[in-house]
This record gives sequence, C-alpha cells and structure tokens, in this order.
Amino acid sequence: MSTKEKTSEELLLKEEVKTQNEIVLYNDDVNTFDHVIETLIYACEHTAEQAEQCSIIVHHNGKCTVKTGLYDDLKPRCSMLLEAGLSAEII
Repeated sequence: MSTKEKTSEELLLKEEVKTQNEIVLYNDDVNTFDHVIETLIYACEHTAEQAEQCSIIVHHNGKCTVKTGLYDDLKPRCSMLLEAGLSAEII
C-alpha cells in the first residue's frame, strides 16, 4: 500500500468515527430504577439486562453512555428519554 493510499484510508476512518454520537444518561434523585430501565428498553431498544446494567452504572458513576450511533437515529431516542423525565444529552 502506498503512503497516499494509507493516508486516504486513515482519513476515511477518522471521518467514520466523527459521525458516531452518543446518548449520555445522567443520574438524578427523582427517577426509580424501574422507570429508568423501562424507558431504556422502550427508547433505546435495550434488553432488560442492558437497561439494568446501564441504570446501575448511572447510579454509581453519575452518567453512562446508553446508545451510540448516527445523530439522526439518536435524536428521537434522546427526546423520548427527556420526555420520560430522564436527564440525557447527545454528545
């Protein structure tokens, strides 16, 4: 592979990485574990186990990335989390 090809490939990989965003869920003192779990299952299509693990991470660490993907896919999911009273943002 030539240097030019390698540089082009590295640039493509960097561009792909930049298109990925994350929904970060933040801890609060209001919502129950059950509500958070149910909302993650609904909004992010998590399994019950995934949702439970995320809720525990949020509780202990203060935040957790709950979904990664393209912005256009994450925006309505994040809106569902916010409408359910959870604290989340897309980064």
